[in-house]
Amino acid sequence: MASKALTRKSIDKEVQSVKAMLPPSIYQSLRNELENISVNKDQLKKILKDVIRKFDYSLVEPGEAVGVMAAQSMGEPSTQMTMRTFHYAGVAELNVTLGLPRIIELVDARKIPSTPTMTIYLDKDYAGNRKKAKKVASAIENVKVGDLVDNMEIDLVDSIVRLVLNKYELKKSKVSPEVIVEKLNKSKIKVKEWDAKSISIVSKKSSIKDLRKLSNKAKDVHFRGIKGIIRVVMRREGEEYIVYTEGSNLKEVLKIKGVDISKTKTNHVLEIESVLGIEAARNAIINETLDTLDEQGLRVDVRHLMLISDMMTVNGTVTSIGRHGVSGQKASVLARAAFEITVDHLLTAGICGDVDDLSGIVENVIVGRPVKIGTGMVGLVMKKGEGKKKERSE
Repeated sequence: MASKALTRKSIDKEVQSVKAMLPPSIYQSLRNELENISVNKDQLKKILKDVIRKFDYSLVEPGEAVGVMAAQSMGEPSTQMTMRTFHYAGVAELNVTLGLPRIIELVDARKIPSTPTMTIYLDKDYAGNRKKAKKVASAIENVKVGDLVDNMEIDLVDSIVRLVLNKYELKKSKVSPEVIVEKLNKSKIKVKEWDAKSISIVSKKSSIKDLRKLSNKAKDVHFRGIKGIIRVVMRREGEEYIVYTEGSNLKEVLKIKGVDISKTKTNHVLEIESVLGIEAARNAIINETLDTLDEQGLRVDVRHLMLISDMMTVNGTVTSIGRHGVSGQKASVLARAAFEITVDHLLTAGICGDVDDLSGIVENVIVGRPVKIGTGMVGLVMKKGEGKKKERSE
């Protein structure tokens, strides 16, 4: 005969007994799962025993070389990665760097990624409304005068550059030539004459070099939108519209009305650090690395990536991990000397009176000492003769 199912109170009492053995997140998750099932006393004991056993098995052994394991776990799958630039997932118009180049960007803490992109989510009032979403997208996209011009004609005789306006772009952007003239004047570019088809700007100097410089300056005049956002693509996914961008400017995008600041993200880690802080940057490194590996179909335990991101952000700023260690610094003289320019490192250390604590793997191998990991981390002291003295006294 099957045992009677336990009441909610009895289950809570039994689960409470293992609270001290589990982290709060796992304990809470266990309670939530048990609320949805019916169990008897024997089944509950078996479940709790299995949870504790699996949790204990997941813990790192004291003295485990976690740094080496993380490096191996990250390095081995990286050798299987491709080195191409892919289209953004589901958005053919945008390109994004993935694979090995993206992993290198992340661990090198590059100041500017090769293809910075943003995924901008909208508030409830805007997400389901195409018209409102389009308004937000147009407010974000950076439009320069050059985007509204068909071509530029240089007149050497009168020292004039003529901007031939693109009717389609003007209509699409709802811009009049008067507004363009106003923007050029604000940028200290002298407008000689203009009409509905073209705008003529004049240069103080008549050389072809100066006229080309003036032409490029006029093209780069910021018209509207957010600087750094080159292109915007709006897509409907499910019940809401999402805005994807080529280029990134998180600080300014979060100021736009209608943008959901809790979900909007960028792949520019250092920008996240400057706007949202070091903890957000740490999470971004983990998520970006995981996404890159998942896209390639590679599985790496998140704890290895967490350790790498912790090392990169432990000092309060994002630092790179290269062949010289974290941000090119290794505490050990012998470890630095073993890598390259051995004589220089040893000479400098001797002059400065540096001390090597022999705490790492490389330096202990060099001097022939047991490495302080695993069984090597335990120092055992034994006094000989104590046992014989006791036997004699008895």
